[in-house]
Amino acid sequence: RDVQDAVELVLSDSGIGISAEHLPHIFEPFFRADAARTRAVGGSGLGLAVTRATVVRHGGDVTCTSEPGRGTTLTIQLPRPDAGVPAASEVVTPFTVEASSRR
Repeated sequence: RDVQDAVELVLSDSGIGISAEHLPHIFEPFFRADAARTRAVGGSGLGLAVTRATVVRHGGDVTCTSEPGRGTTLTIQLPRPDAGVPAASEVVTPFTVEASSRR
């Protein structure tokens, strides 16, 4: 939906939700709210970190609200193409991941 100078994408589920203590950390690389969750079960803990970095790089923002037992809502706002987005070189990304050439 259009919101002022942005396009807003709202994604909601009715899953298990995320506790308030974990919400501030969900965009951190490799963070998993459920410590018992392993790669064998699924997920590397990078999905939301990469999402946020990508959205921020495009001049947008990502927010999350959640209630345990009721679900989670992610809201992504991206500037409209005609809204005067800063050049990618002017945008500070929230984290940097360095690739390693080790094999």
